[in-house]
This record gives sequence, C-alpha cells and structure tokens, in this order.
Amino acid sequence: MNETYNKNLKSNSQKLRKNMTKEEKHLWFDFLKGLKYTIKRQQIIGNYIVDFYCASKKIVIELDGSQHYEKEGHETDLVRDKYLSDLGIKVLRYSNYDINKNFIAVCEDILKNMECSNE
Repeated sequence: MNETYNKNLKSNSQKLRKNMTKEEKHLWFDFLKGLKYTIKRQQIIGNYIVDFYCASKKIVIELDGSQHYEKEGHETDLVRDKYLSDLGIKVLRYSNYDINKNFIAVCEDILKNMECSNE
C-alpha cells in the first residue's frame, strides 16, 4: 500500500480485527472473504482505520452503527471521506440495519462497485 499510515494505530487496528462487530463478521465471513479481490480488515490509511479496504479497487467499505448518525459522528465521517477521496479512494457506507435487513442488496451493491472500478 503506498498511502502513508499512522503506525501508532497498529495495536488498535489489531484489536478491532479481533473484536469485529456482529455486522462486520457477517459481511466478512458471509461475503467479502470469498471474493476474488484481496480485502483487508481494519486497515490503517493515514490517521484512520477503515473497516474494509480493497487496495486493487481503491474501495473502502464502512459499516455504520448509530454513532455515525449523530451530528459529531457524521461530521467526522465527512472529513474522513474527503481525505480518502483525495487519495482516490471510493468510500461505500452501509448501516448496520442494512447489513441485518438487506444483506443481499448490500452485497450486490459492493460487487457492482468492485466490478465497475478500474484495477
């Protein structure tokens, strides 16, 4: 990965990988892990840890719990998304609700974005 990253986030990233949310586990084990693309969990990019990252497609997949819909969480996400966008990385965001209630549609959307993205 050619983007710089904050090495101080490494232990936190490892903890997050070991303690994925129920929704992250569902998406990882039931879909992302089986894709033909290499996808990293809890990847550090700059000063951020993203839920899932496909470097070859320059796509980040974020699963948003309720804190992302509060004012402060939303504003933080906007800054983070802008940073990633400036690196040429597309951010796909899905709510935990969508993972739990619309899983197939989420998977189809991710796949569509992966297949439409340039390698």
